[in-house]
Amino acid sequence: MKATSATPSTSAPVAHNALPPPSATSNARSSRIAPHSHIKGLGLTSDGLAAPDGAGFIGQTNAREACGVVVDLIKSRKFSGRALLLVGAPGTGKTALALAVSHELGIKVPFCPMVGSEVYSTEVKKTEVLAESFRRAIGLRIKETKEVYEGEVTELTPAESENPLSGYGKTVSHVIVGLKTVKGTKQLRLDPTIYEAILKEKIVVGDVIYVEANTGAVKRVGRSDAYASSYDLESETYVPLPKGDVHKRKELVQDVTLGDLDAANARPQGGQDIMSVMGSLVKSGRTEVTDKLRREVNKVVKGYVDQGVAEVVPGVVFIDEVHMLDIECFTYLNALLESPMAPTVILATNRGNALVRGTTDVVSPHGVPVDLLDRCLIVKTDGYNREQIGKVVQLRANVEGLKLGSGVLERIAEEGERGSMRYALQLLTPASILAGLSGRSQIEVEDIGEMNELFLDAKTSAANIGADGGFDGGKMW
Repeated sequence: MKATSATPSTSAPVAHNALPPPSATSNARSSRIAPHSHIKGLGLTSDGLAAPDGAGFIGQTNAREACGVVVDLIKSRKFSGRALLLVGAPGTGKTALALAVSHELGIKVPFCPMVGSEVYSTEVKKTEVLAESFRRAIGLRIKETKEVYEGEVTELTPAESENPLSGYGKTVSHVIVGLKTVKGTKQLRLDPTIYEAILKEKIVVGDVIYVEANTGAVKRVGRSDAYASSYDLESETYVPLPKGDVHKRKELVQDVTLGDLDAANARPQGGQDIMSVMGSLVKSGRTEVTDKLRREVNKVVKGYVDQGVAEVVPGVVFIDEVHMLDIECFTYLNALLESPMAPTVILATNRGNALVRGTTDVVSPHGVPVDLLDRCLIVKTDGYNREQIGKVVQLRANVEGLKLGSGVLERIAEEGERGSMRYALQLLTPASILAGLSGRSQIEVEDIGEMNELFLDAKTSAANIGADGGFDGGKMW
């Protein structure tokens, strides 16, 4: 009988107001936790009402319910070419709302985020950057029903014959391929051009492949799992033996965006010679897509839609810090919203009355021209009170696996109310490092006090600036 020794537990008790951190047996977390990694959705009930705390959100019930209505409109495809403007003070959850909308829409609906300052590129025009974002946010779901031969390769025999053009050597006249499925087997006699595709795919006996009956295209799916070995590390992908008959009809669904189609047609692939390869390396910058090419792509897409082969899926473009756009971009944005293929646009800004960039005398609410504001549904985000800040801090501490001692949550919530919620959240990780240096596994109130001595929040730093704009009466040192 094997002896067992009991070892005393060395884990520290969990604080009364801290949620337990992730267990050691769980999957390894990423070394960096994103600021909005706790947002999982809008947290709405089946009636469209916002729970006080749900899906990682604390508060903002009115804004979440408004975004829930917009999500329903997007799913029913009744909001294309319209805009939603999120306004509110910094740190009130505008970007979190946009990310929650993307979670609610799911991965099948394209979501293209960008920041207003991204348009000022040195490679392409400002309007081109906006047009690219809009095209990437319009999806195209292509559905095709193809006749295919699918199965595990049991035989691969090329048949050779005398070359009629030369008395020397032989050429492949055809190739015999045997395919096996769970239901049966079939032997195919294929064209020699298909044999070249088989060699290019490096297909051997034991691989699972499918051959399209109409085009002769060959695709290697993987290695049959009957050949799976017991290696710990292996680069091969093993797949099960296909079910059904070898000859079958298969429905293929592929999701692409109009931006993908534009890029594929704007950069045609060159040859395989060394000069073509070197030319593609030299011309590695961004390529502007012409309006003529986009019209041609739209014409092809419309043909697919009319045939019932494809379906257009309007997505979402999210432009954060929209006040950074200038008057030219705003004018072009109006034209994009009126185009036949336009996605839903979500804008976000933290400005009040501000000068429209690119002008000298046009002051407009939120730094957005009035004609664009008229096209927008506007949603306001509210500030957080001390109780809500405390709940957000508690949530982030749980996500980051931090333990909070007695009174820490109240102290951090007080700092967040005095300064800002972002400042309060930024105190968590440095305070945990300081607690670790002191040999403690949880954050205590004295750690937060020492953080306030080491770091300043934005309001305190602004108050330290003298009347002449310098520090300590204009003396920088």
